Amino acid sequence: MKATILPEKKDHFPVLLTELLSIISPQYGGTFIDCTFGQAGYTKKILEFPKTKIIALDRDIQCERIAELVSSKFENRFLFKNLRFSQLTNLKLKKENIRGVFFDLGYSINQIKDKKKGLSFDHSGKLNMQMGLNDFSAHEVINKLDKVELTKIFKFFGEEKESKKIASNILKERKKKLLETQDLVKIINYSKKNKYSKINNSTKIFQALRIFVNKEISELIDGLIGASKILKKDGVLAVVTFHSIEDKIVKYFFKSLAEKKSISRYMPSIKEDDTIFKLEKKKPILPSKEEIFINPPSRSAKLRYVIKKKDIFEFKTDIRDKFKNLLEIEDFSKKL
Repeated sequence: MKATILPEKKDHFPVLLTELLSIISPQYGGTFIDCTFGQAGYTKKILEFPKTKIIALDRDIQCERIAELVSSKFENRFLFKNLRFSQLTNLKLKKENIRGVFFDLGYSINQIKDKKKGLSFDHSGKLNMQMGLNDFSAHEVINKLDKVELTKIFKFFGEEKESKKIASNILKERKKKLLETQDLVKIINYSKKNKYSKINNSTKIFQALRIFVNKEISELIDGLIGASKILKKDGVLAVVTFHSIEDKIVKYFFKSLAEKKSISRYMPSIKEDDTIFKLEKKKPILPSKEEIFINPPSRSAKLRYVIKKKDIFEFKTDIRDKFKNLLEIEDFSKKL
């Protein structure tokens, strides 16, 4: 049994690090793409293997400071780009031997504590939730969208049972003034029937707003498609999710391209019933009890991965049709 690499006592913890390393096998070298660079937890560990190279992406411009520190130590083996991972295919990668692409869809404690980002319901002041390269903020969402739109955002992105009531009360209160963070928290608190839940009353609404503001549904879908296109044969695509919506998207995408007809009709030399991925584990990999003890937020993490079977770079997928209802809700942002 392999020893688990447990996180050190610090603010940020790379979740399921041991498990990810065992899947992508950096000891054999190659280029890896860290689509959610963040605090560099995965990147720094992978770069300890001398034959590896990392191309890291993050939409948060504040990650550049950490990237500069990593670059100073691994100058010839590390490259950082301030991009959303939906822009993966914009990278010039023809000469790169892409052996793995991975996503950690969680938020670091540093980002949650950042008052400017406004991710926490403990903060005061204007609502924000922009992670970088955004078109609008949560302040505009709460103060401009109508009752039906807010209800759907809260219901489908936050899985909040009291969505309609909360949306209705938001519209009543915003007639008096522009709503800020603590105004929204008060509205949620008096709107909820069960005021003694194990989780904070505001958790689901704030999750819904964060997903909507950062267009996390389309970002994830486009990121998965882009990653699948740039991976080389035997390359690994791995994703760590933290809530059920993300996990459903990843699970469906992996399963559909591993079990269904997925090859482009423009490639007649390939059997139509072939698939581009090998799905070795149908169930997700979960954190160990030891990891959860040291890093409690990891308890909701799930790691899924697939291995690319062929050098195929064009394929068809019905992922957008499958989650069409969520993408249509994202389109409410066109009003902002």
